[in-house]
Amino acid sequence: MLPSGAQVELEHAGYRAVVTEVGAALRVLEHEGRPLVRPFGEDELMPVYSGAVLAPWPNRIGDGRYRYGGREYQVPLTEPERSTALHGLVAWLPWRPVSRSAARVDLACTLWPTPGYPFPLGLTMAYTLDTDGLEARLTAENLGGAPAPYGCSIHPYLVGGAGHVDDWTLELPAARYLDVDPRRLLPAGERAVEGTPFDFRSGRAPRGTEVDHAFGAIGFGPDGAASAVVRGGDGRGVRIVWDRACPWVQVHTADRPEPELHRTGLAVEPMTCPPDAFRTGRDLVHLAPGATHTVTWRLAAVS
Repeated sequence: MLPSGAQVELEHAGYRAVVTEVGAALRVLEHEGRPLVRPFGEDELMPVYSGAVLAPWPNRIGDGRYRYGGREYQVPLTEPERSTALHGLVAWLPWRPVSRSAARVDLACTLWPTPGYPFPLGLTMAYTLDTDGLEARLTAENLGGAPAPYGCSIHPYLVGGAGHVDDWTLELPAARYLDVDPRRLLPAGERAVEGTPFDFRSGRAPRGTEVDHAFGAIGFGPDGAASAVVRGGDGRGVRIVWDRACPWVQVHTADRPEPELHRTGLAVEPMTCPPDAFRTGRDLVHLAPGATHTVTWRLAAVS
């Protein structure tokens, strides 16, 4: 048995993707053999949420405790060193393929009620390759009889080319960022990026800067879309595109103790809500009984 479960390989128009049963994670994404995300081996335990689906919340809940509908709930502390609950409840669950072709797979996961999150959800993640890259579309349906708190994201570590994070540039149309408590990485105020090392609007290398922050005030275009681009020294790289359903983006320079992970990929995670939204309520989705919520992201090669 592989640690990440069954593998689904997709190919189309020079793109190749591999998606895993565990977490519906994007394990591999390449264009003409060039990696667009940091891959991990099929015999490897998914490292640091690489490529995973994050739901029913992205990022952290402080102390794993929140109040909703007049009741208090406690979810497991999956990041005990910071006393937080990190990246939701579905990253380590099985996602079963319900439809598959050479260039598309739809994977489904049922999130059953638990004491800490007693809101049953039906989740479907559709990965589709076309000439414009990889579309990832996540749909959540509230299967219960009460409104459910909800948020989501994805967790790709983008690769700009040869070298490491410090050798690449990041273009990110975000005018504000959330400062964080350095010990717990929970929000501790909001600031403008102008004049700080967190201003990536014109594109720059994150060299010398450790980033694990959420960015807001996103500059969406007339079509309602925004994008971040990670480029290597030759100008090639990868682009991630999202729409107004995700007004926040977490960026992480992957500062890790493991040499094979340390600044070898740049996590760019468009999110429906900021960190700790289950406690603050900021941009939290209130999913009514029987209602659905859909978010679409796209990753594509930059030539």
